[in-house]
Amino acid sequence: MIRYDRLSALIARFEMRVVQADPGTGNLRILGDADTGTPSRMTLRLRGPAGAGPAGERPLIEAAATWGGDSNPLLAALPACVSLAIDDDDTRALVRFLIAEAQAKRCGSGVVLSRLAEVLVVRMLRAEIERGSTEPGLVAGLADPRLSRAIVAMHEEPGQGWSSADLAEVAGMSLSRFAEAFRTRVGETPMAYLRRWRMTLARQDLDRGHRVQAVARRYGYGSSEALARAFQRQHGVTPLAARRSAAATPAP
Repeated sequence: MIRYDRLSALIARFEMRVVQADPGTGNLRILGDADTGTPSRMTLRLRGPAGAGPAGERPLIEAAATWGGDSNPLLAALPACVSLAIDDDDTRALVRFLIAEAQAKRCGSGVVLSRLAEVLVVRMLRAEIERGSTEPGLVAGLADPRLSRAIVAMHEEPGQGWSSADLAEVAGMSLSRFAEAFRTRVGETPMAYLRRWRMTLARQDLDRGHRVQAVARRYGYGSSEALARAFQRQHGVTPLAARRSAAATPAP
């Protein structure tokens, strides 16, 4: 059943990892007033060097956050640095708890810090989606109340035999308006996005050792050959070659 939750399917598909980092090395930072240490905002740098923060701020705690890397379509669509002001009671409470846990260094604190940081990252991503984007891409699509229903349908049920007409119905739009709005907001056609999403998931499954025939059935392809053609167009290698390469790569 499709729930129209814009983040849950992406969170489920791409493992999020957050671990505390040494000063100057983390891409996830909680910044605060340089004099009082009062938390003011969080930043998550997805690409490029962190650089120096604004005058009057200093990092209170840093972490290394990863979430699927380049294969995650949401991260690819986000700006290089995502920022969230710590200006509501819930976020302040989470940040205070996280900082206290980091300072106490009690048994199991690493696990607690990781989970709290994951919650904060999700809140940052949620806020970024709600703000929307002026640039075509997945963030802009998810920010649209009608297009997001079609995108979530593809995320939640990638093996469904979706057509553009089906997705337009899910979005509550005419086919012509849906196709035009999707291309304008997301930057590609609905079917192109669906193919890319399926091939991203297929690559994940093959890397985990799943059989090609099973992956083909899972994502709506009638045969291994049909999957292979789509997979090679997307990734430049055959599914079997990808599976063998993953099997030969030592686990981290």
